[in-house]
Amino acid sequence: MSKSKVTREDALTFHMEPTPGKWEVSATVPMMTQRDLSLAYSPGVAVPCEEIAASPETAYDYTNKGNLVAVISNGTAVLGLGNLGALASKPVMEGKSVLFKRFADVNSIDLEVDTEDPDEFCRAVRLLGPSFGGINLEDIKAPECFIIEQRLKEEMDIPVFHDDQHGTAVICAAGLINALHISGKKIEDCKIVLNGAGAAGIACLELVKAMGAKHDNCIMCDTKGVIYKGRTEGMNQWKSAHAAATDARTLADAMNGADVFLGVSAKGAVTTEMVASMAPNPVIFAMANPDPEITPEEAHSVREDAIVATGRSDYPNQVNNVLGFPYLFRGALDVNARAINDEMKIACANALAELAREDVPDEVAVAYGKKLTFGRDYIIPTPFDPRLIHRIPTAVAKAGMDTGVARRPIVDMEAYELSLKSRMDPTASILQSLSARARAAQATIIFAEGDDPRVLRAAVQYQRSGMGQALVIGREQEVADLLTQEGLSDAIDEVKVVNARNTQHLEQYKEFLYQRLQRKGFDRSDINRLASRDRHVFGALMLAHGHGDGLVTGATRKSAHVLEAINHVFDASPKSGAAGVSAILNKGRIVLIADTLVHEWPDQEDLADIAERGAAVAKDLGLDPRVAFVSFSTFGYPVSERAEKMHIAPKVLDRRGVDFEYEGEMTVDVALNPKSAEHYPFSRLTGPANVLVVPARHSASISVKLMQEMGGATVIGPILAGVDKPIQICSTVSTVNDIMNMAVLAACNVG
Repeated sequence: MSKSKVTREDALTFHMEPTPGKWEVSATVPMMTQRDLSLAYSPGVAVPCEEIAASPETAYDYTNKGNLVAVISNGTAVLGLGNLGALASKPVMEGKSVLFKRFADVNSIDLEVDTEDPDEFCRAVRLLGPSFGGINLEDIKAPECFIIEQRLKEEMDIPVFHDDQHGTAVICAAGLINALHISGKKIEDCKIVLNGAGAAGIACLELVKAMGAKHDNCIMCDTKGVIYKGRTEGMNQWKSAHAAATDARTLADAMNGADVFLGVSAKGAVTTEMVASMAPNPVIFAMANPDPEITPEEAHSVREDAIVATGRSDYPNQVNNVLGFPYLFRGALDVNARAINDEMKIACANALAELAREDVPDEVAVAYGKKLTFGRDYIIPTPFDPRLIHRIPTAVAKAGMDTGVARRPIVDMEAYELSLKSRMDPTASILQSLSARARAAQATIIFAEGDDPRVLRAAVQYQRSGMGQALVIGREQEVADLLTQEGLSDAIDEVKVVNARNTQHLEQYKEFLYQRLQRKGFDRSDINRLASRDRHVFGALMLAHGHGDGLVTGATRKSAHVLEAINHVFDASPKSGAAGVSAILNKGRIVLIADTLVHEWPDQEDLADIAERGAAVAKDLGLDPRVAFVSFSTFGYPVSERAEKMHIAPKVLDRRGVDFEYEGEMTVDVALNPKSAEHYPFSRLTGPANVLVVPARHSASISVKLMQEMGGATVIGPILAGVDKPIQICSTVSTVNDIMNMAVLAACNVG
């Protein structure tokens, strides 16, 4: 699998556009009228102020405190970069904030505290306590991080969690539970070696001991060797707490006969000789980033029975903190917890371990391009797993309630679990799943318009994201000049530029095209002009001959012109069953609208074809299709000749015996709003529709563009469905990201 490449220019552009930074504030209440303003501020705001002053716990009812976490750092240990200072840590903290939102719908704000004095830092954070429901400490160097976390835990009545320590520990513990389950060992009997006596290492060992590991069975090592009882060199109180009674003095000594190795140290710290000396079925968690202490390949070269995990996404069993901290805080916030204690961390680890032992959902398997089953290469769930949001916080909340740190226990856990399911934006997981599928497919995508900077940036992004090969149609010098203008001169040698002059297949293309078009009024000179000069036709010819796996075009020409060009090479007309399906992503929902491209004025048979194309696209996106034929009438009222075909189209599908839900005709509110749908209990739809089939192309176009301009929706498409090869047609207003999304759809063969 190709690895992703991120350049300095890519990273800087990502943080600068569309606006500097990674998050913004938006209001959750109406702010339009004078009355709205009077309620939001003076005089209305005085009422909740008085209520909170009288009963402080009501702050969780009248403010956002109960779903707000502060991500706080002083920048003394930024990633692997060291002490960059508070200001330079802000991009990392902003990133952590958006991860909270993305994975667990937790609102988060980043705060960078400009001091290296633990007393000053603790005072600043403690004084800000009333604002937040929890504190996530990040990138603070040891040993100050231990002092700061311990003191803030004692001084504050909200959860304080240092993710660099405990986040790694929780995911490590989850993997260890399953690794020992597979190897048939009990944690209390295991000899465990930890290398790396920093914040994460000490937290890992403390949690493992809290789960039953015996003190003298756990040997901690640092750069000076084993931390043994009586050692004085390079010691502090946190290391001393884990000093073991042992004769081992080096990591190699400690590894001899060890059942488990936990590494949070440095690349290459573990040798194959050390692995060979371990006990049968050794468990090796080489979590150093970006490169592990020993790679899985190296470990397995001497021990086929080893179970190996790393911190990297390109190896099995990734120890990824994003599996822990969002859900720990979600559960803690939802019971208004005073703290996140060991019991809650262990509950999180156990819930993650249990999840990995269950059947993996189809959408996760689709995202990875293979079926994942519990075993040596799958002991930790993936971040794609949609069950994380409702399984992990539930376990954490229960543990918080059982241990007495919950101020507001949850009475109905079943209802709570259902509410968690509804918190997540399905569109994010769909796009993430598509990206993973594309990365697994490694498709060669043809970008037809190499004379447009947006297309070039998307082509470079596609290739650098590890998706596969980008082929750009254009003139070599023009492409090089545009890339240089865009600050991407280093990409000139990365993307492959193809044109009529440098291909060896032009005569083959022209002969193919002549055979298709000779009886449609095209002579040899017309064919030569089309194949040599029209980039859309040339790209389609490349695709038709297998010289690429997918085609992305349309960013520079109107879709009708592009579709006409494609029809010279492929059967993409209404008669051939093609249809355009646009995906609308808005406010956590995804709805497909068809036909937005091919059929001008479809009849009932065409509408049934369009419904089938839309349902197929929905399935490709991981959705369970529910198709609604929409109109201005609902089930025959008001009566109108214009609505008649929408009334008949479902009967056509009845006759065809299709395998998806469909109903109609109906208005859009009946299709999408459960309250409106309640008036029609006979409807065959089991939930809101996610595929809308509209009466004509003009109504489809109006609907999509209105949602885009007035509703702020993200539009992907139109996706050209029902054609032999993956062809995606962008709109002329597409952004780089839009074009990239179309390339991903083409790579996944959606449509």
